[in-house]
Amino acid sequence: MAVDDVEYEPVSVKELLAEMKDTAELLIDLSYSAVLLGSDEVAEEVLELEAKMDVLQLRARMGLLMAARNPEDAEALAPVLGVVGAAEKVSDAAGDIAKIVLEDIGLPDAMRAALPEAVETVVRAVVVPDSPFADRTLERINLETETGVRAIAIRREGEWLFNPGPETTLHPDDVVIFRGSEEGIAGVYEDASGRAYVPPEPPEPGIDDLERAVDSIVHMKNMSELAVDLAYGAVLFDSDAVAEEVLELEAEVDALQSRFEAWTLQAASRVDDPVDLRGLVQLASATEVISDAALEISEGVLRGLGTHPVVAEAVRESDEVIVRLTVAPDSDLADVTLGEKMVKTETGMRVIAVRRGRTESERTGREGGSWVISPGPETELHPGDVLIAKGTRSGSDRLADLAGDEPVDG
Repeated sequence: MAVDDVEYEPVSVKELLAEMKDTAELLIDLSYSAVLLGSDEVAEEVLELEAKMDVLQLRARMGLLMAARNPEDAEALAPVLGVVGAAEKVSDAAGDIAKIVLEDIGLPDAMRAALPEAVETVVRAVVVPDSPFADRTLERINLETETGVRAIAIRREGEWLFNPGPETTLHPDDVVIFRGSEEGIAGVYEDASGRAYVPPEPPEPGIDDLERAVDSIVHMKNMSELAVDLAYGAVLFDSDAVAEEVLELEAEVDALQSRFEAWTLQAASRVDDPVDLRGLVQLASATEVISDAALEISEGVLRGLGTHPVVAEAVRESDEVIVRLTVAPDSDLADVTLGEKMVKTETGMRVIAVRRGRTESERTGREGGSWVISPGPETELHPGDVLIAKGTRSGSDRLADLAGDEPVDG
């Protein structure tokens, strides 16, 4: 449906906001993956989702305008409009990243060398009729347990299904977005599409200043993604502390962009054609916009306006839930690493941040409250640590059992 054709109709703003959140997060995944793979197909999916987001945000704005009956309503709904506008900014930024691929804007090979370290591989596969996945549920395929690869979205006859669950059946002609390690992706892609997976060619070593510029973008990308996750967490938990972390991350992204600009200008004098750096500049600019959007999502919390119930409920009911858990002293996660307990494999939950608790401050002599962003398999957990994790509702229950806590998601 074109944006010009959108007319007001009674619709749940909560459901629209939940769909916008899921769409925005998938857009971030797909846009960077399009650059990593140099894939026109993945980039086209980004533009399809961007068009969908335009319609969602218009409908959300209409619904909010109809709900404002007096000045008090307008004051309460202002932060909600901010969340809607921020999701749209993420969408537009993702579209700008995808256009780097579609419009053949110059991008150094060093960028594709660095991105695999920053993102799991994401591929788009069309399920062929004779695929072993066809007409089987994800539970029967046992995809994530067997391969470590997860189906994060399915497009079927123009409609999107985000974060499909174990009972979801894959059908021939489904467009499935898979995410996981490159080793696991290769077999899954071939099983689904009947074609061999061809990874990007490793590039030659580049110019030092350019390598540093690329490193800056990789850090900006990681911090911007985390900022979006934490921003929705701040809204869901109505947490000043989490919102302050978003503010700190946004400031760090701004500082990284400043360093990126300096290194890029220095590198421009040593590349054959400085025009080839246009894509790098566009990627950095779009990434910085994503971090700004994250700050807008949490702005209502930062300003002491609290979280409007419709936003908290939308985040809680989106296809991918966010939970906050505290590691209990006698739990399975106390004093072990995420890798040792295979948390992601066993629960399907991705721990996106760890806030160190009292035990950690006593152990290190530092004050508690510091964050570990994008924790890896080697990250050790301790009693009192607070985990922020994303995944399915059933996965959050399994993670809560390991942590010895009840999942807090609102």
